[in-house]
Amino acid sequence: MIEVWAPRASRVRVRRLDHAGATVEERDLTAAVDGRWTADIALADGERYGFLLDDSEEVRPDPRSRRQPDGVHAASAAFDPAAFAWTDASWTGRQLAGGLIYELHVGTFTPEGTLDAAIDRLAHLVDLGVTHVELLPVNAFNGRWNWGYDGVLWYAVQEEYGGPAAYQRFVDAAHAHGLAVVQDVVYNHLGPSGNYLPLFGPYLREGEANTWGDSLNLDEPAVREYILDNALMWLRDFHVDGLRLDAVHALHDRRPVHLLRELSERVDALSAQQNRPLTLIAESDLNDPTLILPREAGGYGLTAQWSDDWHHAVHVALTGETTGYYADFAAEEAVAKVTEGGFFHDGTFSSFRDRPHGSPIPAEVPSWRLVTFAQDHDQIGNRAAGDRLSASLSPDRLAVAAVLTLTAPGTPMLFMGEEWGATTPWQFFTSHPEPELGRAVAQGRTAEFARMGWDPDAVPDPQDPDTFRRSHLDWTEAEAPVNARLLALYRDLARLRRARPELTDPGSARTKVVVSETDGRPEHRVYRIDRGGVSVLVNLSPAPASFAVPAASHILLATAAASRTPTSLTLPPDAAAIID
Repeated sequence: MIEVWAPRASRVRVRRLDHAGATVEERDLTAAVDGRWTADIALADGERYGFLLDDSEEVRPDPRSRRQPDGVHAASAAFDPAAFAWTDASWTGRQLAGGLIYELHVGTFTPEGTLDAAIDRLAHLVDLGVTHVELLPVNAFNGRWNWGYDGVLWYAVQEEYGGPAAYQRFVDAAHAHGLAVVQDVVYNHLGPSGNYLPLFGPYLREGEANTWGDSLNLDEPAVREYILDNALMWLRDFHVDGLRLDAVHALHDRRPVHLLRELSERVDALSAQQNRPLTLIAESDLNDPTLILPREAGGYGLTAQWSDDWHHAVHVALTGETTGYYADFAAEEAVAKVTEGGFFHDGTFSSFRDRPHGSPIPAEVPSWRLVTFAQDHDQIGNRAAGDRLSASLSPDRLAVAAVLTLTAPGTPMLFMGEEWGATTPWQFFTSHPEPELGRAVAQGRTAEFARMGWDPDAVPDPQDPDTFRRSHLDWTEAEAPVNARLLALYRDLARLRRARPELTDPGSARTKVVVSETDGRPEHRVYRIDRGGVSVLVNLSPAPASFAVPAASHILLATAAASRTPTSLTLPPDAAAIID
């Protein structure tokens, strides 16, 4: 049976094609209820097909296409997800609590840029101590390479990555390694090229835009089902363990039950049916705990949300950078506040937004419900040159960043290559075949950074293939002595985090931070972070710093040689230690 929702069409035909693009058969669909059209046709696995709307002879891909072998402008191909021979029957999933997330982009994670090539690196992630692998969006987009946030066919896996069959192989292999898979999904906008959904029906609220284009029409029940069915597809048909929901603040929902709450209800039901934990992680600019509060308490019941505030506070502490949205985080209490309470802006005035922002997180909310990170794809890639912390920090400071990240009360997340201090940039890249669209994207990005005071000449052309090539990880870097030491530190920290329950304790009341100013510069402060019976000592000042310690304490880990007396421990500049 073929079915398509196309309320804007007065006639719908399906055209079956051979692999050369020649027509094999063409048939009219029958109008059903609520704008749906159907035909009693069974498609063979891999068979090409597409829809003709009204009197047009242009073949349009299926809005629910599972495969686009010739790109998003071409015909769809049938794909049977049940044909794959899964080997993960004994997989029981992984809770997010106590986990360690690793964010990667399939196209730049390996030289080959495919899901099959990524399988060969899973052992590295296991050895690192990772529990959850988070993939940037893999849905079908226009062109050959892209960050993935320009997707236009959400049910299809980008063919350059290997398509849906390779995706199944990747998830199956990840589970064999004991790794959960989290898929980044984008439900707040569609890409600028290859989006034919508005020809079928009112998928978008035309004229009501968010940052990236027209908003999704969440007033329309069929559009909501399109989103909800897509989310369940990843979790059910591809055995994915969780979804990272991109920029949920851009989901403009006017209905009584918010889409996110409806999604969490359905995912919880699927989790119960499949007897494994299924995770929903929101990216949100709202600093609103409603997202992660239980539905019984009036929340949406999502598992977790990203904490940009934690990133901003730690970034300022490490780099001293205070421009733009970093300005407020130069405050002496910034690191303490995000460590103890989660949000820095919890109703306080945001100078970047020029208004009060956020709400406090109730003390009862477990701290692991915030995903915390010193680097991620956005915070690196949205810099003009896509420069990582390794471009501006010494190896000693990178080691301190590792300690802060892996001992934070939240659920820590690493961005690919962070674990060895990768020097390869992560830059914004596109490959739009349309020259005019490519020029518009490049010019728009240059103008945006110029308004923020960046040198326009420092902004790489997103359409330049070298921008994409520069953003690939160089795995040979990890073998260099200085990088290997940092990699060993990340492994040691992950092991220590698993071994000491204080470091995964979800109770925020048992975390206390003391901050010492030295010369007033935010990058020269000294921190003592007490997490129950474990203390994290950090000296970012240019002089040695001494900490009072119990006589019976032990140094569990140190990034540099520390000297101690029975009741004190002294760290050199740019160093950290963990004691019990």
